[in-house]
Amino acid sequence: MAVVGFDLGCQSCYIAVARAGGIETVANEFSDRCPPSVVSFGSKNRAIGVSAKNQQITHAHNTVSNFKRFHGRAFNDPFVQKEKEKLSYDLVPMKNGGVGVKVMYMDEEHIFSVEQISAMLLTKLKETAESNLKKPVTDCVISVPSFFTDAERRSLLDAAQIVGLNCLRLMNDMTAVALNYGIYKQDLPAPEEKPRIIVFVDMGHSAFQVSACAFNKSKLKVVLGTAFDPFLGGRNFDGKLVDYFCAEIKSKYKLDPKAKVRALLRLYQECEKLKKLMSSNSTDIPLNIECFMNDTDVSGKMNRSQFEELCADLLQRIEIPLLSLMEQTQLKVEDVTAVEIVGGATRIPAVKERIAKFFGKDVSTTLNADEAIARGCALQCAILSPAFKVREFSVTDATPFPISLLWNTEAEDTEGVHEVFSRNHAAPFSKVLTFYRKGPFELEAFYSDPNGVPYPESKIGRYVIQNVAAQKDGEKSKVKVKVRVNTHGIFSVSTASMVEPVKSEDSEDVSVETEVESQDQRPTESLSDKNIQQENSEAGTQSQVQTDGQQTSQSPPSSELPSEENKIPDVKKTNEKKGDQPPEAKKPKIKVKNVELPIEANLVWQLGKDLLNMYIETEGKMIMQDKLEKERNDAKNAVEEYVYEFRDKLSGPYEKFVCEKDLQGFSALLTETEGWLYEEGEDEAKQVYVDKLEDLKKLGTPIEMRYQEAEERPKLLEELGHRLQYYATIAEEFRKKDEKYIHIDEMEMMKVEKCVSEVVEWMNNAVSAQAKKSLDQDPAVHSSEIKAKLQELNNVCETIVMQPKPKVDSPKEENPLNDRGDYKAEDMGEDDKSSEMPQQNGECHPSDQNTISMDLD
Repeated sequence: MAVVGFDLGCQSCYIAVARAGGIETVANEFSDRCPPSVVSFGSKNRAIGVSAKNQQITHAHNTVSNFKRFHGRAFNDPFVQKEKEKLSYDLVPMKNGGVGVKVMYMDEEHIFSVEQISAMLLTKLKETAESNLKKPVTDCVISVPSFFTDAERRSLLDAAQIVGLNCLRLMNDMTAVALNYGIYKQDLPAPEEKPRIIVFVDMGHSAFQVSACAFNKSKLKVVLGTAFDPFLGGRNFDGKLVDYFCAEIKSKYKLDPKAKVRALLRLYQECEKLKKLMSSNSTDIPLNIECFMNDTDVSGKMNRSQFEELCADLLQRIEIPLLSLMEQTQLKVEDVTAVEIVGGATRIPAVKERIAKFFGKDVSTTLNADEAIARGCALQCAILSPAFKVREFSVTDATPFPISLLWNTEAEDTEGVHEVFSRNHAAPFSKVLTFYRKGPFELEAFYSDPNGVPYPESKIGRYVIQNVAAQKDGEKSKVKVKVRVNTHGIFSVSTASMVEPVKSEDSEDVSVETEVESQDQRPTESLSDKNIQQENSEAGTQSQVQTDGQQTSQSPPSSELPSEENKIPDVKKTNEKKGDQPPEAKKPKIKVKNVELPIEANLVWQLGKDLLNMYIETEGKMIMQDKLEKERNDAKNAVEEYVYEFRDKLSGPYEKFVCEKDLQGFSALLTETEGWLYEEGEDEAKQVYVDKLEDLKKLGTPIEMRYQEAEERPKLLEELGHRLQYYATIAEEFRKKDEKYIHIDEMEMMKVEKCVSEVVEWMNNAVSAQAKKSLDQDPAVHSSEIKAKLQELNNVCETIVMQPKPKVDSPKEENPLNDRGDYKAEDMGEDDKSSEMPQQNGECHPSDQNTISMDLD
């Protein structure tokens, strides 16, 4: 099972995987570990990542970038309309009111939703991960800005579903960073000790986020607070430089860069490079762009002090989220142990200085500023995966915005409102609300503080609790509604059930629970209209919550963030009775059953099932088209490569192996094929290129074969000659009664002599026949034939000459070994000279080694 974390950035992405006992980021086919978040459309296929970025200037209108922030937003959203003016591609409204991207794809006009564009990017990231892991990728964890609302989060989940990814969790950027930081720390305080407070600051390409986290051993709580400026990032600093140089170019060269999209994109790229250079150099940095507009070269310069003056208003905005964070958490600067910074824009010296000045301490850069989020996501995925064993480390996130519920009461013209989740409430978290109703009713969820949400719509959704009916006696029914913020940070009304009393005779056939109407019953918190109760536990005074379907015991939030929702009145005080009163008789137990009720959810932003299925089908077709186009291009490139490579060799190593007539004909065919490739053959089907390559190989393969034979044949003949000489020498020594081979049977040795004689005759005939052939003719003898003869010779002769010599046991009293296992010099007589290692041509043969080992025994 693959474990993958995706950091989907506005400008670039990172992929982290768990393997070999650790977390590592992986590179794409260009050895780039930060593929750009860019998708480009062509007449035959799509380009995604690096290849799309390379086309951004030449195909500006069909190349889509900076689309992440359009998730879950309507086309008429003020933010979308403002961003639309800065884009090189066209934004159009979708039928459902969402944001669509209009491009030319396959020579036709197409409109893709933002979910589809993100799915295309995820397709590429998924392929890259699978290529590195050599296994399919399904489960993953995807990063998301902490300020994303429910609508934006649901939209991103839809994008993952389109590409077939099972997103185990949408993880807040700052939570991922905190997990990556804390899980490796061995010196964290014990659970009962005061937690260590770390502030994480992240300024990326488009947003600024800060978070205060409390660490204990094996525990991370991100409930202390989060703050952000969703519209402050590296691109704002780029924009300041672009505006400055646009004005300078206009006055100096009388050119308006904003009049042409390509010129403006080039200027943005150069200004981004300039910004990075100024982060490490305080001297003047030049800016030079050749053929910028109207074949005019432009130049300029900028230094760090000028840059900081230009961005003074942006630098002032840094302190606002920091102040908001400290106010939320009621922390003092002295309480913060360390300040960790991540994100590309935090490399700007002025940004670092502002953060360090605010906290009165140097910022820490122990984390990888670019890869920290992706690595944290991969760690979370490993924790959730059963295939990996990870150090125990619990993670508690926080809800960034307060959420309230609105409902109609029984009385006319009145409404009930209750805040179910306060700001920075622990998440994931579930709560049970109890209503008393005679019929179906509606709940509306919304953000309590619309001004604090960077989204124009404060509503989350409307939920209709259906099939509610009065009891048989006409009284109101008790309805339990469970609301929760899940692991993705998305609010939902998850379940609803109606409590019905059950007669004792019917209780045997139904699943029942017992309600105790007695003095031991847990009191509930009354809400404003007395028609609803809130429960944090099923029984008992200890606060319990159900997290992700698992019943767990959880203590109330820390003292820094008191939460009224979690306070449960003291049972003893509530039911306190005077000591002189006699105890009341216990009321009888009432059997009840819970009837599940259907819930109709009408969310502010949610893709319909049919539309989502259509997007999945469309993405599958585009993936197949990309694959077919890649195969077609590979076939075309194979023809082009063969033409250039063979033509070069025909005037080099292959020249001697082709006759003049064939050389002229083949050279003409190569030239003709080259011309065809760049004219009528530029856009042909894959099979056309395959056939063209086969035609070329019919002429080229014999030439290549003759060259390879001429290279290999002499080496193989030489090797065959050496083996023949070796076996002939052994046969000659056998005839001379050499003791090394006297143990071999004479009939066996005659087989060796016969085989050697036959192979010698074959070899002489082959050499003679080959000598009559010219290099441009097919060889008389092939390398494969020589290899076969060599193998035949070895098979016959090797088994005979390698026969071991019979072992002769020496008498014990004449043992030639002393106590140390060495030979005694006085025991080595003339007869022992046969134990010396025989040599032939300076080499030791396997048969000699057998003789040596026999003597040592």
